[in-house]
Amino acid sequence: MAAQALDLFGLTVSIAVGLLFLVAGVAQWRHRALLPGVIANYRLLPVALVGPAAISLPLVEVATGVALLIGLHPLPVLVAVGLLLLFAAAMAINIVRGRGHIDCGCGHGALRHPIGWPLVARNVALASLLGLHLRPASPFAAMDVATALAGGVAIALLCLLLQSLTALAASPAHRR
Repeated sequence: MAAQALDLFGLTVSIAVGLLFLVAGVAQWRHRALLPGVIANYRLLPVALVGPAAISLPLVEVATGVALLIGLHPLPVLVAVGLLLLFAAAMAINIVRGRGHIDCGCGHGALRHPIGWPLVARNVALASLLGLHLRPASPFAAMDVATALAGGVAIALLCLLLQSLTALAASPAHRR
């Protein structure tokens, strides 16, 4: 019973992360003129790699998100875990460098969202929880899949809401 609950929770997190990657990738593609600057601000890649990274990152995020949503695994799960940990490491390095003011590049291009330890923790937590979906799971009943879908949508919406509220709170217009 406990193993089945963990499998179901792994599916729920996989759906949530799939939605988050899909939303972020589409938003980054829509605001692709800003993405090279966001990536360059992290000061982790050589200048020659910033352009290719800005082109490939939204495509990889969308592809990973779609693959997670349609239930492919283990490769998309491993890619998603790797991306989440890569993003967490890039943010942590910049926070330690005293550069917590830079935009995370997590989504909506019109909202600047400064990096911070809560974002690092969110990414590490999502990566850890997504690891539950790496185990081979027994087939789910339709009600289980519906429950996982509802839970995944709820988690993704909660993450997006908190991200938007944090970005709004950090905006200069809000501080007046």
